[in-house]
Amino acid sequence: MAEIIQKDGTWVFDGDALRLTPGRDKNVSLFRKTLGELVVPLGALAGVSFEQGKKAGRLRLRLRDGADPLLHATGGRLTEPHDPYQLIVESDRYGVAEYFTDEVRNGLLLDEVPAEPVDAYLLPGPSVPLSVSAGDATASFDGEHVRLEWNWKTEDAKAAAGTRSLTLTEISAVEWHPAAGLENGHLRFTVRNAPTKAPPKYDPNSVELWGFKKDPLMALIAAAVQARLPHPAAPAPAAVPQEDTVVQDHDALLRRLRELGELHRTGVLTDEEFTMAKQAVLKRL
Repeated sequence: MAEIIQKDGTWVFDGDALRLTPGRDKNVSLFRKTLGELVVPLGALAGVSFEQGKKAGRLRLRLRDGADPLLHATGGRLTEPHDPYQLIVESDRYGVAEYFTDEVRNGLLLDEVPAEPVDAYLLPGPSVPLSVSAGDATASFDGEHVRLEWNWKTEDAKAAAGTRSLTLTEISAVEWHPAAGLENGHLRFTVRNAPTKAPPKYDPNSVELWGFKKDPLMALIAAAVQARLPHPAAPAPAAVPQEDTVVQDHDALLRRLRELGELHRTGVLTDEEFTMAKQAVLKRL
């Protein structure tokens, strides 16, 4: 087992997984503290690196593309203070960090973990229920429904429609963008069969973000929803062979003929009604 304990957090590697626990130091971001401990299976890793600096170094984990719903929903846009896959290392612990790096690399080699993308999430995403207030709304997710409740800062045109509720089956994609410079950020849900290019300020399926402290917490909502959506790289469901479909249709029609015969025998259908119904079924055969 390899372990490194720092103010920024504690990382432990037991040969099968890495346990990443955020530190309690005042400099640890609210996002990382709220996200809490992460358990990353070795198979989700693409690599590990350690970079030394004059005053402090940095351990970095690189995950396989598609392994983590958080990285997918945020598109890698979590800035350095909020990235849970980085650990600041004090200069007097460089030797420990190098040993930790070697142990993880050896684990990857021994298990022959490929670096290629995956077609299923290997991390579960944030636990639910979740509720975050930031920007122009409070976003909540209970595992099945997303609820957007507007506040006094919401644009009138968007707030006029009232509280927005979306089921998972209605959502085809979710994304989180931080505010950058003069451009506001957003948490946006793409609704099936209802694409829009409206700015988040006016989009009733988006939360507009202005770059305040709680904005990154909206990424937790995005990740929790993303973890429960179909993986974008998952294989498409196999089509039912045409021959099987024909057989199923044939069997259904035969059952229908038997039902019609029973209805005719019991007097529910007249001779004329039975003849017409039977002919309609025979035509489909």
